[in-house]
Amino acid sequence: MSDDADGADNAVSPVDRVDEPVTPDRITADLRALGVEAGDVLLVHSSLSVVGWVPGGAHGVVEGLRDAVGPDGTLVVPTHSTQLMDPASFSNPPVPESWYEPIRATKPAYRPDVTPTRGMGAIPECLRDYGDAVRSDHPHYSFAALGADAEAITATHRLETGLGEASPLGAVYERGGSVLVLGCDPGRNTSLHLAEHRADWTQPTTESGAPVVVGGDRAWVTFEELDHDDGDFAACAAAFAEELPDSVATGTVGAADATLYDQRALVDFGEAWLSDHRE
Repeated sequence: MSDDADGADNAVSPVDRVDEPVTPDRITADLRALGVEAGDVLLVHSSLSVVGWVPGGAHGVVEGLRDAVGPDGTLVVPTHSTQLMDPASFSNPPVPESWYEPIRATKPAYRPDVTPTRGMGAIPECLRDYGDAVRSDHPHYSFAALGADAEAITATHRLETGLGEASPLGAVYERGGSVLVLGCDPGRNTSLHLAEHRADWTQPTTESGAPVVVGGDRAWVTFEELDHDDGDFAACAAAFAEELPDSVATGTVGAADATLYDQRALVDFGEAWLSDHRE
């Protein structure tokens, strides 16, 4: 989720959103008031510009988040790199078909330590660059984690289930984690993709490809994956909040609207809701 893609009003300056700087300590306090506790596993979707003027920018937000979960907790952020997808799937903008093979042959391989994110925003890009952050191996749908369970959460990430069971989303679910949506469209909550994988519906698949490192050498690999669709996620999230209000908390962090979800409850609800509402 980037600042440009989350539906926020980015025409408003961060300075104009607040009467005073949104310090890391204030971010921590606001998160505490929202319900974030020390020791939590917290998956964060964020828009820096909506939070207000933060000393240090994204770095200040990460520090506030880190203090909120404490040394025994873990932060997780999406660090997707969809620029590495097969050129046949490019739509913004599309490229000529004659370019497909040269792109597949030359695009640099995914490397967790250096490959930049795309469309995720400044906060995930900052967190992934922390020296003790760990990033998963999926070339399209990686996640980065910081904290006590960072290694375990990012350890397993299969190509075929980039947003499914064998992914950091599944690892957050196993640990009873929470999802923080900070200044973003709730319809972009990636945990509902885990529900999408589990739901009982006719699941279309698509062939994907990416450049990766295999045995020390760059290689283009192909794999089948779910043809993801988040078009009904906002409706699903709204239904969840209405039917299970005790599993959702709302408030503000700095100037940004913030929603805290019980991820396990959200995924379980989403599995049933998507089963009922999709073909």
